[in-house]
Parts: sequence; C-alpha cells; structure tokens
Amino acid sequence: MKIQNIIKITTAAAIVGLGAYSRYAPASADTEVAEEAQVLRVGEKVPELEGRTPDGDIIKLSDLEGQIVYIDFWASWCGPCVADMPNVVSAYEKYKDTDFEGGEGFTVFSVSLDQSKSRWTDAIERLGQVWPNHISDLRGWGSAHASKYNVNAIPAGFIIDGEGKLLYANIRGSQVPSLLDGMKE
Repeated sequence: MKIQNIIKITTAAAIVGLGAYSRYAPASADTEVAEEAQVLRVGEKVPELEGRTPDGDIIKLSDLEGQIVYIDFWASWCGPCVADMPNVVSAYEKYKDTDFEGGEGFTVFSVSLDQSKSRWTDAIERLGQVWPNHISDLRGWGSAHASKYNVNAIPAGFIIDGEGKLLYANIRGSQVPSLLDGMKE
C-alpha cells in the first residue's frame, strides 16, 4: 500500500510540474512552423514557398504562375529520391514547352531537405536537374518548407496548375508523365 501511494504522489507531482513548465516555457520554432502547416486540398491554392537558391538568390513558387509545376521534395541522401530523379528529369525535358489545360509550359520547383549545401549542389549537377528552381533552408527534417506542406517522407511531389491550385498530391516523379499526358490541350 505504501509503494502505491508513493507512485501516485510521484505521478501527480510530475504532471503538475510538466503543466507548470509548459505554461512558462517559450514556444519553440517547431511549434510555430507546425501551426503554419496547412491541409492541402485538390482544387485549392497551395501555400507559398520561398527560399534561397544555391546561388543565394531568393525565389518564390508564385514566380512560376501560369505554368504547370511539379513541386518535388527530395534530398541528396535519400535513395528513393535519387532513384526517382531520372523520371523527374525526363518529364521536365519532355514537357517543359508543352501547353496544358490550366497552364502554359511545365517546370519543376525542387525543395531539398539537405543540411549540407555542397551535397545539395553536387547532387543537382550529378542528377541532371537542369531546371532553375531549387530551394533549401538546409535544415533537413526541420525544414519549414516541408512542414508547411506536411511532408514527412520523401520523395514527395505535388502538381499545381498555373493559378497555384493543387491538382495532384503525394506523387512520385514516375507518375508525372502519365498525369501530364492527361492534361494536354
């Protein structure tokens, strides 16, 4: 009986202590990012993505308005991403000058979850990612970009139309050609 009382008192003290700590502890950046995350729904406008390119310039997803865009979350260290990248490169080369219902031309907006700038930029070159739209905050799984899109596994891809509305979510590069073929004018 004595041990059960000690356990109850210890548990109660721990709960009270945790409640007091959480009340006065500062909000973390991860909590703030999680609050920004949106539910992505087909037919609705996707959240803005803005970040630094390998050259240090800032670009935005909205800069690509008017085009069909494949948003590709990936990383140089991700085996499935590297294996799928030839499909993305092939789709870009094949469809970049094609007109579609909902957009003129096709491009890729790459969002890297790398933490090393040199590994990220080396992979862009090595994998033949010739499109100009590459961003990363170099925070790995702590990426604000991934959090905003609720990405918790990569590769993860999204196709949006020329108005920035979601057409397809959680797809791979291997699926892009057949989806784009169904959208041609």
